[in-house]
Amino acid sequence: MVEKARPLLFGSSLGVVNVGLRAFAESLGAQGVSVTDVDWRPPQVPRLAYTRSGLDIDAANAEAVARILQGRPMLMGMGTARQSIPGYHDRLFLHAGPPIEWERMCGPQRGAVMGALVYEGLAANESEAAEMAARGEIEFAPCHHYHATGPMAGIISPSMPVFIVKNKAYGNVAYATQNEGLGRVLRYGAYGPDVYERLRWMERVLYPTLRAAIESITGGIDLRALISQALHMGDECHNRNRAGTSLFLRSVTPAILRTCSDRERAAQVFEFIEGNDHFFLNLSMAAGKAMLEPAEGIEGATLLTVMARNGTDFGIRMAGMPDRWFVAPAGTVDGLYLAGFSEEDANPDIGDSTVTETAGYGGFAMACAPAIARFVGGSPRDALATTLEMYEICFAEHTHLTIPALGFRGTPLGIDVRKVMETGILPRLNTGIAHRDPGIGMVGAGVLRAPAQCFAEAFEALKALCCQSAVCADVLDRRGVCRNLLPRDGSDPL
Repeated sequence: MVEKARPLLFGSSLGVVNVGLRAFAESLGAQGVSVTDVDWRPPQVPRLAYTRSGLDIDAANAEAVARILQGRPMLMGMGTARQSIPGYHDRLFLHAGPPIEWERMCGPQRGAVMGALVYEGLAANESEAAEMAARGEIEFAPCHHYHATGPMAGIISPSMPVFIVKNKAYGNVAYATQNEGLGRVLRYGAYGPDVYERLRWMERVLYPTLRAAIESITGGIDLRALISQALHMGDECHNRNRAGTSLFLRSVTPAILRTCSDRERAAQVFEFIEGNDHFFLNLSMAAGKAMLEPAEGIEGATLLTVMARNGTDFGIRMAGMPDRWFVAPAGTVDGLYLAGFSEEDANPDIGDSTVTETAGYGGFAMACAPAIARFVGGSPRDALATTLEMYEICFAEHTHLTIPALGFRGTPLGIDVRKVMETGILPRLNTGIAHRDPGIGMVGAGVLRAPAQCFAEAFEALKALCCQSAVCADVLDRRGVCRNLLPRDGSDPL
């Protein structure tokens, strides 16, 4: 027996809006409830299965995943950006996220550019640096255009030391700077004497010591193995890197002791890394970049190989369209703030560190890192729910990176633009928060979702490659499959 609806429950003046089955509206109306019936149906999103030329998209994505899984990122050495990154020159400054010019750069990215120009000796002070950038004396380019990644503002300037990570399976190389730590650091847009002193110590002491040690290790350091172990020790290798940093220090310390004759210098290097839980972040990012790049250029593949932000824009690139950016405004982070700061101080989402989620860890592996909740907010249950939800938009599961709390199930791998559009689920990310003004630095950390617009635009580009008609909804069969995507021989793949 169904209890009669009580007017008090619905409110005498508000009534009820019914979306969906008309029978619900009729039932409520019969009980004297004011009902507004809305004729709405879920939007029809075609299941893109074949390109116009007949290529099987699932097969292309399977190949992309296979290449990512075969990747073996090995830390082989170090060098300066000018010496190590192909195509680099003295006036080139790399930045995080999709392409952007000085006029549109956010505060922290401008602050990092200004600080880097002073650090390089190209400008006497920050004001002169800003004038140089505004006059166009510096060439800007995304780190991703040069096989590199940069956290937060992501600035890589010519003299900065970079890690050299080689994918043993495919031979491609990726680059990333050394991690400065948290707080008032260049990558968060801070500048000033304390920032420059730290950067110069990293260039003159940390870099040569680490370089000699790393290059003495036969075969290099297996970063995928370190990431795998770190996930089992409570990291997700994006905003929690305590285990990863400890594992790296464990790997490199014997080599430091063998190659550095200055005991005090060796001790300083050890103390700096040991006191910076985020040191491994830059290495995990370079590892992700090295593993993802071989998947680029596979015709028909709809998986992401790049997901990055510059504090103004959020951009993605797909394996099948590796040279095309799909861009939307950067989102607002829901965060926890350091004392004295609030959401009014926060810059929108920024950094290349979402390469970790793109490669199958980071925020997608939050189930491995329940303690991350203390840094970015939420609860251990939220961390588990995030990972479970991300399986819905990924093409596969990782075979080398696993989650103990889920019975060692592989992490979600291969963000599929088609699945994002079909489910309406957007990638969930965790991130640091920079102050919106240049020169200040870190103010907190938090979580957010990627913006829908860039995925919608990417999906439209896919439809153009797949469909004979510009309007897929006009040619859907009863199963939601575009007839134009079926094989030309008339067979039904379903």
